[in-house]
Amino acid sequence: MRVVHERDGGERTLATDVDLAESLLEQSKGLMFRDSIPDDYALVFRLHPPTWPLSRLLGDYGYQSIHMLFVRFPIDVVWLRGTEVAQVKTLAPWTGLGLARADTVIELPAGAADGVEAGDRVVVEE
Repeated sequence: MRVVHERDGGERTLATDVDLAESLLEQSKGLMFRDSIPDDYALVFRLHPPTWPLSRLLGDYGYQSIHMLFVRFPIDVVWLRGTEVAQVKTLAPWTGLGLARADTVIELPAGAADGVEAGDRVVVEE
C-alpha cells in the first residue's frame, strides 16, 4: 500500500509504510503516545459521510477535525474529498488543530506533504 500525490501529469510517492485507522479506537488514538513515525509513513482515516439531517444542507462531506493532544511531533495532514485534496496543513505537537470537509484524512511526517495543494489529487493505492 502507498500514498501517491498526482499533479501536472506526474506523480510522487508520499508514503510506502501505510496503516489504516479503521476502528473507532484506532481513529480516536491516531498518532497519540508515539515518540516518532518513519519518514515514509502515513496513517489513513477513511471516514463515513455524516448521517445527521444537516448533512443535506452542508453537502456530502462532513467536517473532520484533527487534534494534536498527546502527539509529540509535528505532522502534515491532508484532507481529501474522494481523491481531491481539500486542505493541507502542518500541525504543531500538542497544540495543533485542523478542520476541513473530507471523507479521508491522511497524517504524514512533517514536510512529507510539501508541494501538495488544494485541488491536487492524492490516491491511497491498495
